[in-house]
Amino acid sequence: MKIAIYALPLLFASAHLLHAAPAKPNILFIVGDDMGYGDVGFQKCKDIPTPNLDSLAASGMRFTSGYVSGPYCSPTRAGLLTGRYQQRFGHEFNPSGETNGLPVSETTIADRMKAAGYATGIIGKWHLGSQGDMQPQKRGFEEFFGFLGGAHSYFNVGGILRGTEPVKELDYTTDAFGREAVSFIDRHKGKPWFLYLAFNAVHTPMDATDDRLAKFPNIADKQRRTYDAMMLAMDEAIGTVRKKLVDEGLDKNTLVVFISDNGGPTMKGVTVNGSSNLPLRGSKRTTLEGGVRVPFVVSWPGQVKPGVYEQPAIQLDLTATALAAAGIDVKPEWKLDGVNLMPYLSGEKSAPPHDALYWRFGQQMAIRSGDFKLVRYDTNADTNTGKRQPVSDAKLYNLHDDLGETKDLAAAQPEKVKELQAKWDSWNATLVKPLWGEGAGDSDGAEPGGKKARRKEPNN
Repeated sequence: MKIAIYALPLLFASAHLLHAAPAKPNILFIVGDDMGYGDVGFQKCKDIPTPNLDSLAASGMRFTSGYVSGPYCSPTRAGLLTGRYQQRFGHEFNPSGETNGLPVSETTIADRMKAAGYATGIIGKWHLGSQGDMQPQKRGFEEFFGFLGGAHSYFNVGGILRGTEPVKELDYTTDAFGREAVSFIDRHKGKPWFLYLAFNAVHTPMDATDDRLAKFPNIADKQRRTYDAMMLAMDEAIGTVRKKLVDEGLDKNTLVVFISDNGGPTMKGVTVNGSSNLPLRGSKRTTLEGGVRVPFVVSWPGQVKPGVYEQPAIQLDLTATALAAAGIDVKPEWKLDGVNLMPYLSGEKSAPPHDALYWRFGQQMAIRSGDFKLVRYDTNADTNTGKRQPVSDAKLYNLHDDLGETKDLAAAQPEKVKELQAKWDSWNATLVKPLWGEGAGDSDGAEPGGKKARRKEPNN
């Protein structure tokens, strides 16, 4: 009898261990660059094989209303790494000068992960400032392999850095970034790590390897054929990284998220790359769905049940979700706009994560609340002349019934317009003026519809 009594604590201890919380998970953020919404297999793409991205989507939750907080590269990255609407700290547009970048007053997710004992690294595109205090290793990232600007040749080694030192050899950036990610995982597999894998694929310039181009002989359009080969390269690199996770037994303890930084550039006046946003309307640089709704996946085997999530979510939520997964308590003074998605993905919470999502991009704006979206957008999306066009009047769409934003309901539902405009105005009142990019730049770089010309923002 005494033996049984004394054994009870051991039995309880064993039972507790069987249900113990997993070790701190690894966090992997994967970001594609200027991808078209319809250009992956899990979005019904027919001409580009993306088996690794499709497998990632099948392993986790695929978001059908996944958004980014802006229609341009740098601002949405600023939002992702801070978990805050980038308009709150003036990072509304792509940096227009060498001294501009993510304000040093902002704390990044890498800062927070590093403080929590994580190894931190970024591989690929930075585009958040090239000055010393804005470079990755001053923003919480212990390791950096990639380039500081907004665009880069896929074959030219010039401008590729390891930390602050120039890299001397390069084959193809997409392949190199995949290998570097595998190396990072190998070096840090003994402790929790946070890796931000930011491909420059499929941003211009249109550079593809000959072997991959040869796999698309039936694509007549040269630009689309090159784009397809570039997408294939990114999918293969992602497959290499995921295989490393499996080989090291890390796949079940790694939260992986995948998004594009904005919609595909499909209209004249931006660096068109051959992408497709179908069935959405609009392009990168517009607040139409084609500019801000993106492929969006969250995978964490054993923690996120595979499926489809239809409620609107935004890339800001990925930051909050990763912090929660890492056991980092979010403090009110951080003023994050993103929310932890895990209770929503588990079914613990059934309401939408947000009452509304908001966008401001110069004179363009949008708000989505429920199925309704109020939007003012660059009308070059309609004319497609490549010239700066005025911003539209407010348009109201029901995205449940009209995903392509073709039926304006503003005249028929003026009260809904008034309601959404009031919500947006309240949000807008909490923002600051842009730190750069006031007024109009030329067609390839600054906000359309502005009042003063500024120099071109290259690398958009």
